[in-house]
Amino acid sequence: MQHRRLGKSAVYVSDICMGTMTFGSQTDEAEAHRILDHCYDHGINFYDTAEGYPVPPDTKYVGRTEEIVGRWLKTKPRDAIILATKVSGPSHAWFRSPCRNGMTALDRHNIMTAIDGSLRRLQVDYIDLYQTHWPDHDAPYEEVMEVLDDLVRIGKVRVLGCSNESSWGLMKSLAVSDKISGARYQTIQNNFSLNNRRFADELAQVCRQEGVSLIPYSPLGGGVLSGKYQGGAFPDGARFSNYRQLGERQRQMIGRFVNDRSLAATARYLELAEQAGMHPVTLATAWSKQHDFVASTIVGVTSLDQVAPILAAADLSLDDSLMKALRQVDRDIPYPMG
Repeated sequence: MQHRRLGKSAVYVSDICMGTMTFGSQTDEAEAHRILDHCYDHGINFYDTAEGYPVPPDTKYVGRTEEIVGRWLKTKPRDAIILATKVSGPSHAWFRSPCRNGMTALDRHNIMTAIDGSLRRLQVDYIDLYQTHWPDHDAPYEEVMEVLDDLVRIGKVRVLGCSNESSWGLMKSLAVSDKISGARYQTIQNNFSLNNRRFADELAQVCRQEGVSLIPYSPLGGGVLSGKYQGGAFPDGARFSNYRQLGERQRQMIGRFVNDRSLAATARYLELAEQAGMHPVTLATAWSKQHDFVASTIVGVTSLDQVAPILAAADLSLDDSLMKALRQVDRDIPYPMG
């Protein structure tokens, strides 16, 4: 397992990170602990969660993921784990958080309340990487960055990051941090996959110039790149199969991830994986890791048997001819997720 630096910080992490958003909903605690143990035994030291997990969000079980991860952490040396979690963004915008009765916001009160709740559920006294889960572009970035800097100064947090952020928002945050001589964002956690390469258009250059690392989530395009949705299939228990029974936001997500163009692109990627003699999950994970602006790729599973093809991407480098063929699919079917 290779390791890379988070931004310009002193923190090094395995270049595969295990995400936990299904723990407590699709995945029960016993299976979650088996998954975490297996990843730990195979060299993964970086684990990502959030106060609003598990997904799909529900007030009945919000916070359960951090509790599950916290009980697992008690079985491991704390300093052997790089632990990441997130504070919910505003609930008055595109998404209503299940936390704090749907009254979340990125202000001093909410951030301080959130960090204390996460520390309690995770049963730790500090977070290695603390991230804003989504931004509030109309709120003062000065207040956000000042309180996050306070968390670093008092030792509750080591490194800061953002998620689902834009080029403008990332640069605004960095400018404010420089202005107040405060801690900067060292990471950005955005969607990035073979089927969604938009990060490479502008944000990748921001990361290179500013020394910020991408820790991409959904490298399998919501599971689409595994091939399980090909031919109109919606397997029992799969994320988008479950989302068909939920609200309008979830139905819109299905249309974005599972559509004619994304399935056509996936069919091409499946062929290339077969020609290369590797599992499509291995191909998608290895491709994500093979970018200079990426520190660690966040993967997610619902069962232990899904971990093996991910771990097969450790130390794997795709050759130039395969990378060229993957780029050609993008040229032929650009922006399949819109």
